[in-house]
Amino acid sequence: MAENIVTIRSEIGALVWKIAAPAGTALAEDDTIIILESMKMEIPIMAPHAGTVVEILVTEGQQVEEGQAVATFRP
Repeated sequence: MAENIVTIRSEIGALVWKIAAPAGTALAEDDTIIILESMKMEIPIMAPHAGTVVEILVTEGQQVEEGQAVATFRP
């Protein structure tokens, strides 16, 4: 049976301020994966449900666009 890998996407164009959960981190629902910064506001990207971060697709300081894949996640 194939694993169900979820792609996490940015909801806004912003700067990657901090990667809070590197690959391999087990998270509960709503735990923070990445924190974005836009207009001096911090915008967290959170786990959609409990699971594990598979891969982080961005680096701190990188500009991301709305809809850009930033991480993959395994429920």
